[in-house]
Amino acid sequence: QVQLVESGGGLVQPGGSLRLSCAASERSVNFYVMGWYRQAPRLQREFVAYITRAGTTHYDDSVKGRFTVRRDNAKNLMFLHMNNLIPEPTAVYRCNSYPDWGQGTQFTVSS
Repeated sequence: QVQLVESGGGLVQPGGSLRLSCAASERSVNFYVMGWYRQAPRLQREFVAYITRAGTTHYDDSVKGRFTVRRDNAKNLMFLHMNNLIPEPTAVYRCNSYPDWGQGTQFTVSS
């Protein structure tokens, strides 16, 4: 079982930026796809973005153009760079490398 640990949550103002990180316990270069998902209270978990081992990315339409997913296979890290953040219900962001999940991190967008 791979351990995935997210970090980078906190408080950010509307329009601000934030970077989430996901650290893997094993060589992430071995993971074909790593992804980010989020879940707000009382809502379904939803896909945010993924990145393949080769660097191909895919985003949900709601974040396209504002979020960028990257990975550093040498350091077993994946990142989610988020720009132009908008106030939304606070969600827990979790990283995924099938079939393993991290515990999640969350942030609040508020002035």
